[in-house]
Amino acid sequence: MKLLKLVPDDTNIKFLKFRWPFFIVSLVLMIASWAMVYTQGLNYGVDFAGGQEVTATFTQSEEAPIPALRELVSGLGYGTPVVQEFGAPNQVSIRVRLPEGVEDQPGAASAIGDEVIATIVAEYPDVRRDSNNTVSGKVAGEFRQDAVFALLAAMVAVAIYIWIRFEWQFGAGALFALFHDVSLTLGLFSLFQWEFSLQIIAAILAIIGYSLNDTIVVYDRIRENLKKYRKMHLPDLLDLSVNETLARTVMTSLTLLVALLPLLFIGPESLFGLVIAITIGLFVGTYSSVYTAAPILVWLGVTSDSFVPQESVADKQERIARGEAG
Repeated sequence: MKLLKLVPDDTNIKFLKFRWPFFIVSLVLMIASWAMVYTQGLNYGVDFAGGQEVTATFTQSEEAPIPALRELVSGLGYGTPVVQEFGAPNQVSIRVRLPEGVEDQPGAASAIGDEVIATIVAEYPDVRRDSNNTVSGKVAGEFRQDAVFALLAAMVAVAIYIWIRFEWQFGAGALFALFHDVSLTLGLFSLFQWEFSLQIIAAILAIIGYSLNDTIVVYDRIRENLKKYRKMHLPDLLDLSVNETLARTVMTSLTLLVALLPLLFIGPESLFGLVIAITIGLFVGTYSSVYTAAPILVWLGVTSDSFVPQESVADKQERIARGEAG
């Protein structure tokens, strides 16, 4: 049986022919994304904005009904709550966002926690309240700061790895591509005011991993071709490398997309932010591997000699002593 090929073997698309227009578009979108984040901000969830946290135990149950609790508490009008297992399987932590100004009124904040517990007890009489605490905006702000540092550390570590694995130009190109992917994802979350929670940080780290994987595959083929085709014009060599890895890129992206689409359209609402972030990252990561990570090597001065071992003075003297041409 003949195998299905989504990309022909003899593909010869001139990607680098339009490198300037696409690169300018990327820069404009990055600037617009950060302008959107700066002016409109992100719609922080309870993890990053603070709120009221209650913990409870289902004394007569082995496991807490987390999906049902999430739907029940959502009906109170405090946004999408964060409901997760807390310790044992029958213990839960429930966090809801506080209305504007309520955090400065301890009594009002505690009353919201009491309302959450009362709503749950009305549906599940075996529930025991364990705590009712306010998560301050200051603590949430420190949490946001730690999340940003984690993302930056991941991106820098990736750049250092590629620098050592290839050349410094490749590390700089990969770092720029990752920054491009994260910027556009944040810009879309700011534009549509989708809730930005701890799940989205996990999604962005997944985006970094996916984009890095695709970029390294392209870079590895570029390195092989630099050694093989020493006299080929660099843009032509980059086009060749991208075309040779295009089938793999398309198949990987489509496979992931097939898994994401059902979750995006018929999956639970609690997973929407995570899924939409990874879906966005899938498209921008594939785009950046072709139109950002590869073209930037031209402007950073990669040449056909980049991976040719340099002859030391001692090697040169020994070659001359053997009578070989200089």
